[in-house]
Amino acid sequence: MILTVNPNRMELLKLKRRLELAIRGYKLLKDKRDALIQIFVKLVQENKEARETFDKKMRECMNEFLLATLYMGENDQNSIFLFPQRKTTVTAEYQNIMSVKVPRFRVKEEGKLYTYGMIKASPELDNSLKKYHEIVPLMVKMAELDKAIILLTEEIEKTRRRVNALEYVMIPNLKDTIKFITMKLDEMARSANSAIMRIKEMIRGE
Repeated sequence: MILTVNPNRMELLKLKRRLELAIRGYKLLKDKRDALIQIFVKLVQENKEARETFDKKMRECMNEFLLATLYMGENDQNSIFLFPQRKTTVTAEYQNIMSVKVPRFRVKEEGKLYTYGMIKASPELDNSLKKYHEIVPLMVKMAELDKAIILLTEEIEKTRRRVNALEYVMIPNLKDTIKFITMKLDEMARSANSAIMRIKEMIRGE
């Protein structure tokens, strides 16, 4: 589509500068989009591996916990957890990835994991708590990866739209308009030359 501009040399120079900037911006955005996609694919793979590990450990933890419940009885098991002494805190920091602020969660655990006498508890309970202790960082990691993937998806889509707008709309429009103005100026130059030639002939005829 030809832009609505005055077909003169000043506009032609402006459009050529705009075209140079548009092509440069297109290349930068395309490189950014490709880099974001690479990071996105890597995070998706990490998330897949983290979930597989989590599912495995969660099944093991639940099996151990069910066995502990069978051996100890539900009442004795509940009495053990009446006064928890362990505290888990999650804090968030942010990392800039290609202008996207991606959260980084940090887990801090304080207090004792085993808050009961070893005589009262079964080994299965110890094992289930140990596995749960291993699961917590995995849960936080999955939340971190999920959020990063969502943010990167949004940024990739936004960048893709900008790249497409430059590639299929702005750059072709600028090229068409430059071509149109160039043709108009050439036509005007030819008309001016013809007029000059006619004037010269008229002067010579006199």
